[in-house]
Order: sequence, then structure tokens, then C-alpha cells
Amino acid sequence: MDESRILTVEKLNQYVKMLIDGNPVLANVWVRGEISNLTRHSSGHYYFSLKDEASRVSVVMFRRDTEKLKFLPENGMKVILHGRVSVFPRDGQYQLYAASLEPDGIGALYIAYEQLRRRLEAEGLFRQDVKKPIPKIPRTVGVITSPTGAAVRDILNVTGRRFPAAKILLFPALVQGEGAEADLIEGVRYFSETHSADVVILGRGGGSIEDLWVFNSEALAREIRRSAVPIISAVGHETDFTICDFAADRRAPTPSAAAELAVPDVEELKRKFGNVTVRMQTLLQARMIAYRERLRGFSDRKVLIDPRVYLDDRRMLLLSLSKDLERSIQTLADRKKQQFSSLAAVLEAVSPLKVIAKGYSAVFRENGTLVRSVQDVTVGETVTFRTVDGEVDATVTSVQETKQADKENRLT
Repeated sequence: MDESRILTVEKLNQYVKMLIDGNPVLANVWVRGEISNLTRHSSGHYYFSLKDEASRVSVVMFRRDTEKLKFLPENGMKVILHGRVSVFPRDGQYQLYAASLEPDGIGALYIAYEQLRRRLEAEGLFRQDVKKPIPKIPRTVGVITSPTGAAVRDILNVTGRRFPAAKILLFPALVQGEGAEADLIEGVRYFSETHSADVVILGRGGGSIEDLWVFNSEALAREIRRSAVPIISAVGHETDFTICDFAADRRAPTPSAAAELAVPDVEELKRKFGNVTVRMQTLLQARMIAYRERLRGFSDRKVLIDPRVYLDDRRMLLLSLSKDLERSIQTLADRKKQQFSSLAAVLEAVSPLKVIAKGYSAVFRENGTLVRSVQDVTVGETVTFRTVDGEVDATVTSVQETKQADKENRLT
């Protein structure tokens, strides 16, 4: 074996890489497939596989190329890849180096639009409950658009016809191309910070999706939501929908329609004010008629025609009430008198004086207490005998207690 023909692994991989890199077909290839195993590195590089029904190939896309993408690649997305085939010598496997990606069957801008719309909607940026109401009669209408475009002329014509009293304040801005996004954001921020308008129209005339793409800016959408002044989005034609349309407080299909939403119709206001005036006059007249009838009813009452009638009625009522009161008092007095007589009879029946009247006496000590037992008095003590017709004072000379047997005999 010729030693000079023996290759190292590194030289073999480099030789294969040289062959592949030198092939003009592999240096500029277009490949259709489905993305899988997508990994986004912190450096900004993408690593994924491109597969079909029968095979797969590894793909790397460096940051310099990923930054140019108008959409965010996802697993399962069918794409057309443009790039080159080469070998990474360290691993010894060939792979695709992608320079660009295009969605297969649908535009990259539309994919990017849908991805951004879903993400912002999930954040709640398009919620209806946070949107500001449009003033019914604005004094100043702000307009952010190109000063030379058809949109500003349509807005001026409609506003001048519908509500000439409204003042139009134009913030000139680019509406497509480089610098347009910064201009539009600056315009929204200007009206929000200065409060120089009651409502703002942001928009432009129709165009392709590329022409309208600046109105799909995430930064512009967030600035619209932060605005302190309500904003009407009017971009393109009726069938055109942009991210700004969802973020704005109201969406108008055209700039002319935005002007109709921003200001009222002066003729319609006149009709409404006229109707309100007629209604107020009718209500006022009906109220005056009702008050006249009520006043007439008061004036026909007898109390106003002849006050003595009213006084006589009150006097009769007072007399009637006085008699009722007298009867009530007399009835109450009779009932109380009867109750007193009954109680007096009961007291009379149990009165000790009634017992004394039968020939008995009650004996009291000097302190006025009743003598109930021989133990209540002592020899030499003065006692008082109370009889039916007076009192007798006596001195106790002796105290004799009745024997128990005698008490029992007396009890029996």
C-alpha cells in the first residue's frame, strides 16, 4: 500500500468539501421542503431540518440572513429554500446553508402579518374594553398622513362638507418606504403629548401589501395603544386590514369614511336640535297645561272661595273629638273607681281594726312593734293596748309563759 495515498479524516472531509463547493449546481440550489427540529440559537442563527416524504437534510441559516426574513419560521411550515450545499469538515456531513426562505404557496409578508397579529392579540393589545370612545363633536381633528396624497384631500373634503366648524391639524408623514415608521410614530406621540386634537385620523390611500406594510409595524401599533387621544385607522381600501386597524380605537375602511366617523353631519345635527327643540316645547306646553288645570282645581275649592266653610268643618271635628275625649275620661274614671272599691273591700275584710272591734286588743311596744309573744317584752317595760275606741298604756309587772301542754290544749 502506497503510504502517500493514505488520507487523514480531516483531509478526506476537506477534499469532499472542495468537490461540493466547486460544483456550480450545488453552489446555487432551490429546495422545497417542510421545516422540522427548528432551533433558534442565542447568537441569532437558525438550525433545522428540511424534509419531504422520503428524506431530510440538515440546514443552517446564519444571523446575517435570518435578520432579512419578513416572517418567523416555524416547525411544520412548508418553505422554498435558496442557498448552497457544503460540508462541515469537523463532522464530515454535508448540509444546506440557507441564504433566504420563502413560504411555499403563501407570501412571506402575509405570514409575518398573521404571526404578529396573533401574538399581539394574545397579549390583549386589541381588546375592545380598553379602546377609547370617539368624541361626538370634536373641535380639532388631527390627521397623520402624506401632505400630498389623496387621503388628506378626501379627509378635508368630507370634513368641510359635514362639519365646517371643525379645525383640521395635519401632521405630515411618510406613509411608505424608509423613514415612514418613524414619522408615523412621531405623529401619534405628538398628538398624544400635546392634546392638540380631540381625535386623530391615521392612514393613507390604497396600495399593495408592500406599500401598506409600514402600518403593520409592531412599534406603531403599541404607540397607538399608548395614545391618550382616540385614533381612527384608515389604511387603504375596505378590503385592506393592517395591524394598526386592530390596535386603533376605531377602524374605517377608507380615509373618507374615517372623516365621517370623526365629525358629525351638521345638517343631521340641525335636524336633531330641531327635533329636541320641538320636543322640549311640547313637553313644556303640556306641563303648563297640567299646572293650569291643577291651579284651577285649587281655585275652585270651597276653602279658597269661603274660608268659613273650612273653619266650620274643623270646629265640628274639634267638638266631636272633645266629646269623645270626655267620654273616654269618664269611662276610665268609673273603671278605676270600681277597682278602688273592690280593693277597699278586700282590705276591710283583713283589717286588724275589724278584729279589735269584736273586743280584742293589740299590744305594741314603745318602738311601735307588735307584741306577738311573751318573749317580745320584759318586766318593767311600758306597752300600749290599742282598743277599738283608744289606747291604754301599761307597765309589765310579770311575764309568764304558757306551758306546752296548755298550748296544745288550746290549739285543740
